Amino acid sequence: MRIIRFSSPYGNRIGVWVNDEVIDVTEICGSPIQSFLDLASKASEAGKSIDGFLKDLIERRGKELPTYSYGKIERCEDNLRLLIPIVPPEVWGCGVTYRRSREARERETGVKGLYDLVYDAIRPEIFFKATAHRCVGPGEEIGIRGDSKRSIPEAELAFILGFNQEILGFTAGNDVSSSDIEGENPLYLPQAKIFDRCCALGPSILTVDEAGKEPKLRIECRVFRSGNTVFEGSTSTSEMRRSIEELRSYLCRYNPVPPGSVCLTGTGIIPPEDFSLRDGDIVEITIEKIGTLRNPVRRL
Repeated sequence: MRIIRFSSPYGNRIGVWVNDEVIDVTEICGSPIQSFLDLASKASEAGKSIDGFLKDLIERRGKELPTYSYGKIERCEDNLRLLIPIVPPEVWGCGVTYRRSREARERETGVKGLYDLVYDAIRPEIFFKATAHRCVGPGEEIGIRGDSKRSIPEAELAFILGFNQEILGFTAGNDVSSSDIEGENPLYLPQAKIFDRCCALGPSILTVDEAGKEPKLRIECRVFRSGNTVFEGSTSTSEMRRSIEELRSYLCRYNPVPPGSVCLTGTGIIPPEDFSLRDGDIVEITIEKIGTLRNPVRRL
């Protein structure tokens, strides 16, 4: 199933997105479901998976539940608006998980062999990316640093951790990065990655029940400027050097990552070296079965 958060005249809601219809399941089981984690908790208490829990309740109460047009929610019509699907206490990132990323980072830094070591190493590169107040949802502005001359979008599949550090679902992420700052020195990675509005997530959460533990999904990225497409690229998670479980395992080793945290799994889409995001651009990241994450760009 695909789960979204959205605002309505009745407050923030949790919905199941099927085709162009969103079934409002906020009040499906008596006490309100207020978040994706809340939904996961109620499913666990019932001894069921998220999908199994929702399917049973929708079958019994389907006709009673409010429904909305996803298109209207996405277009912010009728006082409806998409929200970030989960408010993550922590966001982590993984680097050099695709061959294209390894090659691009070596070109940008001019450091020969370093990223070959990372790409082929047993231990993956994992870094801290963001906290909730640095994240934005669909339709909200992503930020690019005022001291960066080359800022790029990084389209990535992201996984969401549950109460026992298990994977509950997947969403699309934009790991907005200042590649010129990282290129000056690999030790500048935190400044290249962590800043205001540096991470976008959405539009939905694809449950692990539907996606499987190692989903093979197509990822596309497009950047629009003044109505024109100035960059587009695509990849698939099948091109990843590492498995999702491998990344999850290393992230959580001796590391008490709180439930609801998000981990970005790396990018295989790299814009050309002469490309940089500009104020007013629109970035679209589409992941198969998850939907399109669309964000305008603001120079900080």
